[in-house]
Amino acid sequence: MNLFLPNKSSYRMPPILFVFITLFVAGIMVIPLVYLLLRIVQLSVEDLLVLVSSRAFHTLSRSLILMICVTTLSSIIALPLAWITARTDLRFRKIWTILVMLPLVIPSYVGAYIFLSVFGTTGLLQKALEIFFEIQRLPDIRGLFGATLVLSLLSYPYLFITLRGAISGLDVSMEESSRILGYSRFWTFMKVTLPQLRFPFVSGALLISLYTLSDFGAVSIFNYNTFSWTIYQQYNSLVDRSMSALFSIIFVLLAFLIVLIEFKSRGFQKYYRIGSGISRKPKLIPLGFWRFPVYVFLFTVIGFALFLPISMLGVWLLKGMYFGDSITFSWTPIFNSVLVSIISALLIVFFSFATAIILVRYSVTGNRLFESISYLGFVLPGVVVAISVVYFAANYAGILYQTTTLLVLAYVILFFPVALGAIRSVLLQINPRLEDAAHSMSQNYYNVLMRINLPLMRPGLIMAFAMVFLLVMKELPVTLILGPLGFKTLATEVWSFSSEAFFASAAIPALMIILICSLPMLVIIIWDKRIGD
Repeated sequence: MNLFLPNKSSYRMPPILFVFITLFVAGIMVIPLVYLLLRIVQLSVEDLLVLVSSRAFHTLSRSLILMICVTTLSSIIALPLAWITARTDLRFRKIWTILVMLPLVIPSYVGAYIFLSVFGTTGLLQKALEIFFEIQRLPDIRGLFGATLVLSLLSYPYLFITLRGAISGLDVSMEESSRILGYSRFWTFMKVTLPQLRFPFVSGALLISLYTLSDFGAVSIFNYNTFSWTIYQQYNSLVDRSMSALFSIIFVLLAFLIVLIEFKSRGFQKYYRIGSGISRKPKLIPLGFWRFPVYVFLFTVIGFALFLPISMLGVWLLKGMYFGDSITFSWTPIFNSVLVSIISALLIVFFSFATAIILVRYSVTGNRLFESISYLGFVLPGVVVAISVVYFAANYAGILYQTTTLLVLAYVILFFPVALGAIRSVLLQINPRLEDAAHSMSQNYYNVLMRINLPLMRPGLIMAFAMVFLLVMKELPVTLILGPLGFKTLATEVWSFSSEAFFASAAIPALMIILICSLPMLVIIIWDKRIGD
């Protein structure tokens, strides 16, 4: 039932504008790699032996274990949620979709601290159990368990958004044919639907894996030593920062290995579904007996991933107001956050769209290499990307130093792979014969893009914009290092107030991040009928 063909266009000459954009993005993405290589050449042979030390092996194994655990748990959460909100008769599906996406806006260090303050050995739950049930000590959640739980609850939206966009664009004719042949809904999903989700699933899982490897906030709070924590400690050292570059190179090699596995999983080829590319609105599957378990699942995930952090932030705010803490508020961080997030998201989506066209539709030399390099920024800690960009500006582009342009450039390096994964997944589902037919009627290539590609790719483009917007809104280390003098965002306000133990003041910008990020998602889901009901 599921037929695939190589996804190549007979329109052989790629658009020159998109080629230049792809080359420009490639040049930007290698900036951190060049910086790390320059740092490494300063190391001695004795320093390089760290690569084969027991410490490096131990740190690598812990990082890989965490990555596997988080990716697995996130997949278990994201796949059912994507299917439930896209294809069932779940009531208020638009609202549920927004709520399921929102944990993405919560910074990992905020989520980790909240979970530790509630479920830790001295947390609120422990105190309540001591009072009511005389339970003296709960198991310590610090370590692998706590880091896995928090990172999974905050990162599953990467996979959810990618899968839901793909599910919304599926051609239901093959599912209908399977049902006509006598297959049940379950086997139709396993044999027909699930294979079509292979590529978006791998893309989303790849993002979660790289996000987990690069996270510092959760692993530091839960005392789970990974490469990101080691690199951060080395960069904070005033003795020799070149060692952090050495560990970062291991990061890069690990990222390339993960991307190579992703390539291998799809056979180094690109595919599309046989069909017109025009999908009909599918019939919603009645939940029936499963309605109650579905609601339990939804409330459990959203309760721990979203409601718990928001409620604790509210408690911090009310507690501060009750005790008369000095609470400050300013509109400037809100304006700065929204402005730089919109600009960055629009720019990254445009770059990703052009690059996805080149990667998917044309056999250009170096496609696979560039696709691997594109994930480099996402796997590296933000501090490494920020310092590499500062080095670039100071030595080769002084006019960009201490400007918002340099800040946006760093955002492009960090979050380009997020948008590229979402857009590429949708483009892989579009039959290039539709474009070939338009070209045969002497249609200009850019007219074809506007009339055929853009409408069919709308779910992926919208989701890419939403994801990048959310990520820029909560990004911290890059903004702290590269932001112009006096440039404040909501994320930097959360960090500054929290570092000074002003939790009531920190709660306000944290809640504003969640509120502001929920509004565009609400508009997007209501406006886009393929995403909504």
